[in-house]
Amino acid sequence: MLIHRPSARLRATALTAAVVAAVLVLGGCDGDGETKPAAGKDAGPKVVAPGRPGEPARKLTAEEAAKEASRDTANSADFRYAQMMIEHHSQALVMTELAPDRASDTTVKRLAERISAGQKPEIGAMEGWLKNNGGEDRKQPHDHAGMPGMATGAQLKELRAAKGKAFDELFLELMITHHQGRSPWPRRRSPRGTTCSSRRWRAMSSPSRRWRSTGCAR
Repeated sequence: MLIHRPSARLRATALTAAVVAAVLVLGGCDGDGETKPAAGKDAGPKVVAPGRPGEPARKLTAEEAAKEASRDTANSADFRYAQMMIEHHSQALVMTELAPDRASDTTVKRLAERISAGQKPEIGAMEGWLKNNGGEDRKQPHDHAGMPGMATGAQLKELRAAKGKAFDELFLELMITHHQGRSPWPRRRSPRGTTCSSRRWRAMSSPSRRWRSTGCAR
């Protein structure tokens, strides 16, 4: 049987076609050797958006970045939530400031120090956010005494008058109520907040992550 081999010209033509195809696929180059950007919705510059804690950063198109920015515009619900959180944290600091001179249990004193060290920076961050976003000019009066977990004036007066074991017990009672009362806020107090900052604050408002870590809320 005779085997017909392809001619040299045919082999050369096939090889040339394969090389050209490979160059077009791998190089994407024009005649000047410059790479052409791929056409389609992914063309154009990318914007790197930081991810959430524990998540990698994301690359967004200009259009996607614009949508993200519009969703991160503060609204009145964000302002109200930040203002209430500041008031809530501030009352916790009022109670912790009494502990050094009135508490008898060293665990209570250390707990007060931890709460104070955690909430002072959060107050500063929220006050700075309000200032940067114009929230200071949009404060709305509301009944802080009616906020979940807030101690009444009479309870604070009783705490100021207490010392030793009586102070320890009342401090823990009021502080547990104070921290547990914060957990319904993400659902009941600011459901329409839009910004990333306010969403993070609401996520942090689950029943006291710091309080649970102390082992006092059992």
